[in-house]
Amino acid sequence: MAAAIRAASTSLTLLASTSSSSCYYHSCPSIFSKLRLGPIWDISFAVTPLSSRRTKRMAHSIARATLGLTEPKKIDLSKISFAAKEIELVEWKGDILAVGVTEKDMAKDENSKFKNSTLQKLDLQLGGLLSEASSEEDFTGKAGQSTMLRIPGLGSKRVGLIGLGTAVPSAYRSLGEAVAAAAKSAQASNVAITLASSEGIATELKPTTASAIVTGAILGTFDDNRFKSETKKPALKTIDIIGLGSGPEIEKKLKYAEDVCSGIILGKELVNAPANVLTPGVLAEEATRIASDYSDVFTAKILDEEQCKELKMGSFLGVAAASANPPHFIHLCYKPPNGAVKIKLALVGKGLTFDCGGYNIKTGAGCLIELMKFDMGGSAAVLGAAKALGQIKPGGVEVHFIVAACENMISGTGMRPGDILTASNGKTIEVNNTDAEGRLTLADALIYACNQGAEKIVDLATLTGACIVALGPTIAGVFTPDDDLAKEVFGASEISGEKLWRLPLEESYWESMKSGVADMVNTGGRQGGAITAALFLKQFVDEKVQWMHIDMAGPVWNDKKKSATGFGVSTLVEWVLKNAS
Repeated sequence: MAAAIRAASTSLTLLASTSSSSCYYHSCPSIFSKLRLGPIWDISFAVTPLSSRRTKRMAHSIARATLGLTEPKKIDLSKISFAAKEIELVEWKGDILAVGVTEKDMAKDENSKFKNSTLQKLDLQLGGLLSEASSEEDFTGKAGQSTMLRIPGLGSKRVGLIGLGTAVPSAYRSLGEAVAAAAKSAQASNVAITLASSEGIATELKPTTASAIVTGAILGTFDDNRFKSETKKPALKTIDIIGLGSGPEIEKKLKYAEDVCSGIILGKELVNAPANVLTPGVLAEEATRIASDYSDVFTAKILDEEQCKELKMGSFLGVAAASANPPHFIHLCYKPPNGAVKIKLALVGKGLTFDCGGYNIKTGAGCLIELMKFDMGGSAAVLGAAKALGQIKPGGVEVHFIVAACENMISGTGMRPGDILTASNGKTIEVNNTDAEGRLTLADALIYACNQGAEKIVDLATLTGACIVALGPTIAGVFTPDDDLAKEVFGASEISGEKLWRLPLEESYWESMKSGVADMVNTGGRQGGAITAALFLKQFVDEKVQWMHIDMAGPVWNDKKKSATGFGVSTLVEWVLKNAS
């Protein structure tokens, strides 16, 4: 692994503490690390003297990295052990036995007894308490419903019914999340999960079903407490999946769920981290750490401002110009540990670690400036996918992970409305709104991805408020001129459970993006804002390359939980695997 990072008179490196790669549902203490002078990794650094102005700027960025004296708390490492078992429910011993039930499973006969054979056996063992409690509490198996009984004298201390509504893939993930919440509340250490109608699931679908349940359980257990003064240590140690089979195939699928969840949790932590902790430099450090942890399949290249100038990335650097924190252009490259590469892919993520809007500053109710730490959600999805794929190690595919990381701030050195920027493909852009900055950074990132020989590119960005207005807070907008690529990615999202909706690339709307003095402006009118943003990005993609833009401004954040969602990671991983041999 090699990374070229220039510094003033001495090599400036980011110090990261080590931790196990298996930390999949807790915070890894090294993710946002302290700044120190001196080498720590076996990385070659190009040392080049800079101007005094550049030196002062670097010193200022060091100070900014510790603004407020805030550092992430080191969380005690914990791990849940998962096992797939085939045993009678009444024989299982532990804290909570949770049964996922559909509305159909809750049907009863004329004597108010369950018709479902699994529930019949369990209810008989419990002396009819389960059917009695479900009737008293009007539990019908609808999604979101649950009932829990404390049973003294049996192998399981508590028995619960969790409503699935109908048996769809997303319901199984919700089951895992609900059980995790119940385990937290009861401070349970050992939990078992089963389905009342597991025999009705096709044999080939049982491993995928178990994987969905485990994914929900891991993510439901995770709490990002790094910035809280007081935290509770997780009690949950083991989860048994009963009735969905056992053996190597299902164990492999459970391991896959753990790997993907490690990436989702990394994505959540990156988005949750405040801008005074997660600077562009720290984001670059995390990317470098991924390459270091999985050095058998990853290499890393981190370009500094001077190197970006050499590549003529004027669009990206224009956005970065106002910030005291220098930009970092991140490029990770995945190559399989063995076998030939049959296809090259690129994942490009928007990496604005903070966006105040620039001179077109975000003001007024609903501007969300206090949440603009999440404007790097696209890069979090890309790096989360990289971490997961570093563990899965698919064959036959080369993947480039690209992030143009910077901040959009205000200063005397920053870009102004009316300035003209020149992207690395020579196209010129009149900046008519400095708050339409994400597309400017993505322009140079997309050009760079094409130059790597990528045959298919997917970019992800928290790009427009217009997409939130159109699709709401849980659905991402998808734009692509390629139907085959759309089919691939939507197929991946059906497996992941992440919601996407395809929107049109209406070419007639490009008229609003034309400039009188440059090749284009960077934003059109208010109408169709998500579409014109996608049309802008299209100008920087080679026509021979299959390309998709995903606007994830809505689903990047859960406003109810006031926390990041990790959106995009699992869909990207599934898509890469579809292209792998």
